[in-house]
Amino acid sequence: MLLRLPTSVSEARECLAEGAVPVGGATLIWAVWQRDGFPEHAVSLRNVPEATAIGSGVLGGAVLLHQLDDRVPEVLRRAAKGVGTGAVRRAATVGGNIAGSSLRDLLPAAIVLDAWAEVLTADGVAEVDLAEVQAKSPVLLSLRWREPVKGAYTKVPDPAGGQVPTIAAAAVDPQGVLRVAVREGYAVSGGSAGADGGGVAELFAGALSGVSEAGRALVRQQVAEALGG
Repeated sequence: MLLRLPTSVSEARECLAEGAVPVGGATLIWAVWQRDGFPEHAVSLRNVPEATAIGSGVLGGAVLLHQLDDRVPEVLRRAAKGVGTGAVRRAATVGGNIAGSSLRDLLPAAIVLDAWAEVLTADGVAEVDLAEVQAKSPVLLSLRWREPVKGAYTKVPDPAGGQVPTIAAAAVDPQGVLRVAVREGYAVSGGSAGADGGGVAELFAGALSGVSEAGRALVRQQVAEALGG
């Protein structure tokens, strides 16, 4: 396998147009490649400046999870720290977790930040919402968001029976909008309410209607933390 390391967005586009398979830390696909065979060409964005940016409302898709620090909101830092082991976090990328994984631990944090994505295709760079990222798993060039006032994030440790850990997150933005998100199993849902938290019950009747009672309790806890209660 030839790993190509472009140093610009235009070079990365050329690699994709020529059929190179995008790869970050390969923590999710290495075993599959060992079983089914390696691609002839792969491409990593780790030398592309736009894909390695951190801070000022942007997080590059090629940033390693262990690199998330106080340059990004606390909800993203908490999410990254909860992924796998230290060895995994030193190899796994933001883009791989959000766009390439079925678990997507960072996605609830991105939702409550009202984030959007810049994605890279052979045709160029496009801005898309997180729903499209979930649906299409594109090559994530970067995440962008507006800074929150305060946020909260939790992940249930070691669920019984090997189940996927539930994640809940909440954040308040500068305009006073409260956003919440929850992952149960592989499903991620989210919604928004007023900053007093009074609309959370309505969310449970609407956008979060499929969330279990245990998941709702986690959401309420994160809302209370985000609101400072």
